[in-house]
Amino acid sequence: MLLDEMTASFSRRAWLSTTAGAAFALSAKTAPTPVRLGGPIFLKSDDPAELAREHRRLGYSAAYCPAAKHTDRERCEAIRTAFAKENVTIAEVGAWVNMLDPDAEKRKTNMAYVTDRLALAETVGARCCVDIAGSYHPKIWYGPNPKNLSTEFFDATVQNCRQVIDAIKPSRTVFSIEMMGWTIPDGPDSYVKLIKAVDRKAFGVHLDVCNVINSPARFYNSSAVIEECFRKLGRWIASCHAKDLAWEVELNVHFREVIPGRGEVDYKAYLGELSKLGHDAPLMLEHLKTAEEYEEGKLYIQKVAAGIGVKFA
Repeated sequence: MLLDEMTASFSRRAWLSTTAGAAFALSAKTAPTPVRLGGPIFLKSDDPAELAREHRRLGYSAAYCPAAKHTDRERCEAIRTAFAKENVTIAEVGAWVNMLDPDAEKRKTNMAYVTDRLALAETVGARCCVDIAGSYHPKIWYGPNPKNLSTEFFDATVQNCRQVIDAIKPSRTVFSIEMMGWTIPDGPDSYVKLIKAVDRKAFGVHLDVCNVINSPARFYNSSAVIEECFRKLGRWIASCHAKDLAWEVELNVHFREVIPGRGEVDYKAYLGELSKLGHDAPLMLEHLKTAEEYEEGKLYIQKVAAGIGVKFA
């Protein structure tokens, strides 16, 4: 490329970058979507009304689904009504088991459990039911295995997702698979491929950006990773997880989950993209140990949001 061409190209990129930044600043000032923030609570109660009020007391407008079974219609209705009254969205029903367990009986049991959890999500009106695709590891349900990036794994995951969705035929919720750094889907492109292959309207995206960051390049450029995830997956995103990553310095790559604010994930980019979605996909704190740790993470996220003009529901 000639020098004049390089200069023109650079100038155009700079103009586009400035224009895009200005456009976001304008949209953030005019009509950003309020973000629904949530997390676990530590109130010892089974009363849906008390649980819903506790979320609001903590400044949360989204929640993990309280303990329930979809067959208990009375309790499910009480949960749905109580949380709606407090304007607290039930973000997700977790179904954390291995749908690809090498043991056939365990796999059958796990698939039945995931199906029941999707039924619960549909009954209470949660945004999604979420699991990971699973693993061929013989002992660790989320562990690494060479076959986890294979065509066999992809095809089995497509079949599993279709089976769960077709059994329930949800209309108020979606089934979703969380990305992992060492299993399919491991990034936005492989997730788009999975969405197209599953080919069901009730299949959506649960986004955990920390799970996508599996290399130094992605760690150093988390803002670009976040932007790519929202650009390619945004219309399907139903719920998100909030945590952070720190790099433990040793003789190989080791990222460790930490409280939001103690790592390097770009929360300005994360919250900014969430506010631009056009629909509210809850952001749920997870994997912390104490109420104090969750409070620290919540306050950090709220501080970052205030700094860029993003509001909470």
